[in-house]
Amino acid sequence: MQQLISFFYRNKNFLFFVFLEGLAIFFTIQSHSFHTSKFVNSANAITGGIYKKVNSFREFLHLREENEILAQENVYLRNQIGKSIAENLDTESLKKDSLAYGRQKYFYYSAEVINNEFNKSNNYITISSGSKKGIAPDMGVINNKGIVGITKSVSENYATILSVLNVNAKINVKIKRTDHFGTLSWNTKDYTKVQLQDLPIQAKIRVGDTVVTGGKSVIFPKGIPVGVISDFVVESNNYSLVNISLFNDMTSLGYVEVIKNFDKEEILNLEERSLNE
Repeated sequence: MQQLISFFYRNKNFLFFVFLEGLAIFFTIQSHSFHTSKFVNSANAITGGIYKKVNSFREFLHLREENEILAQENVYLRNQIGKSIAENLDTESLKKDSLAYGRQKYFYYSAEVINNEFNKSNNYITISSGSKKGIAPDMGVINNKGIVGITKSVSENYATILSVLNVNAKINVKIKRTDHFGTLSWNTKDYTKVQLQDLPIQAKIRVGDTVVTGGKSVIFPKGIPVGVISDFVVESNNYSLVNISLFNDMTSLGYVEVIKNFDKEEILNLEERSLNE
């Protein structure tokens, strides 16, 4: 208390000047409409700027929550579309054949990425969803831009994903324009590009051709976006190198969608039985 009194005593002249200056400004504003309007406009500009900054900060704090809601809505819409297609197929099929039926083939789960590797040769991604939410090994993983990878190991609450940026990842894809199939791989040189192997020379590809999933496996539905051909090299009448620029930015992954194929077990069991016969 003594220090506070001492402060006011030492600075009494300056504080008295500030008080008189403030009083003069107040009376000036009150007695002149021009000054009043200028003061109000200046105050509005200052407070408006403060409110804008505060609102931007609040939006940033809620961004994660909004992204999660958006991811869940995307998954819901995908599942509803799949269900609707199955129901329509069922109706049309029953008109032609009483034994025919349609049903939903794929189901999508939303998951958050909590760890993402992209600068190694064997890159993995970790998500905060596991077997409790229906995630299992060997499920396709995508987001709104395209493919991400394939689930590898799964615990109750978490799962790891074999990224497309992993030398062990081999994914069936095709050229959208020509329907020629190949195998997606990665040569570790550039995390923005992957390579297309086993492409027949009969496929007259062009720079800019879109590459999508081929649908010849039980992991990905056909037609999921992958990227576009950026350049290629032909040697000895074969494609020695075909580079694909990914649609996805693999360094920035927030929420992903994990795909369950309801027909997977049936197809795999049938193929295994055929091999053993």
